[in-house]
Amino acid sequence: MAQVHFLTHPEVAIDPAVPVPDWPLSPRGLERSRAMLAQPWVPQVRAVFSSTERKARDMAEILAGHLGLGVTQVAALGENDRSATGYLPPAEFEATADEFFAAPERSVRGWERAVDAQARIVAAVRGVLAQAPAGDVAIVAHGGVGALLLCHIKGVAISRAEDQPGGGGGNGFRFARIGWGLLEGWRRVEG
Repeated sequence: MAQVHFLTHPEVAIDPAVPVPDWPLSPRGLERSRAMLAQPWVPQVRAVFSSTERKARDMAEILAGHLGLGVTQVAALGENDRSATGYLPPAEFEATADEFFAAPERSVRGWERAVDAQARIVAAVRGVLAQAPAGDVAIVAHGGVGALLLCHIKGVAISRAEDQPGGGGGNGFRFARIGWGLLEGWRRVEG
């Protein structure tokens, strides 16, 4: 059965002076991305797609390079649009993210509404799968939209309870390419 591996980029080099979409992976994020290559599912991947944000591209390029594949970038795989606030200190970001998930029909501080981000990521994944070759697919994106996609797959209301565990990202879940049945919930990308 063909599977979809939805992966979130791991730790990034945070720089408040740089636009968030341009943040690269940190040395730790690069290390974790490389460690992921030893996972047993990796050789089965036939196509790699990523968000256009640098941190996702960095991870996708590591995976695709290992497999001798290219990376197809899809802007709609991007994180929920938070450009209205830009960088927020960690405590303020977490409080705002809590509100984003708790009030999905409302724009929190000018952020993209959760319901809109969910519709966008679901449509983007459908588009990716429509163009991908047969077999397993890896999609490298972001935690917020990953949680929204997981809510859709599980058929549950938007909730931060479905957000990736831990801090710093670098998690994934997998689901069946046909029928979108969840096969495995969040796990660290390196196992």
